[in-house]
Amino acid sequence: MFQIYLKGQAEELFDSLAQKVIEGTFNKDEGELYKKIRKAIQQLETNPRYPGLNSHEIDVLTKKYKVRIWESYLENKRSGARRIFWIYGPESQEITIVAIEKHPESGAKAYQNINLEIAPVKKKTKSKKKK
Repeated sequence: MFQIYLKGQAEELFDSLAQKVIEGTFNKDEGELYKKIRKAIQQLETNPRYPGLNSHEIDVLTKKYKVRIWESYLENKRSGARRIFWIYGPESQEITIVAIEKHPESGAKAYQNINLEIAPVKKKTKSKKKK
């Protein structure tokens, strides 16, 4: 089992959708996207190489950020299908989702406009109880 973290834009998007679901103010598209993200997170937790995720490394982003960047399918076979971009870490058995973006257009410069939040995840430390 992997522990999943979300960073930057991915965290903001997921939190925003979750809040709308809690409040009941989401539209159909937002509700569907929230369900797809939750399902993908559950699959990543269990097995990042789950066949339906079609996880694969994106060499262009790996070279740009100097850390292995993986892409997994959130949607497929539709215009503007979204993808989850993630890295292993910061520790063993942990994954950090660094972006949720629409699939870039194909071509040599396809991934240039993908901006990822790569800074290390800061874990909350447990505070010691005062005596």
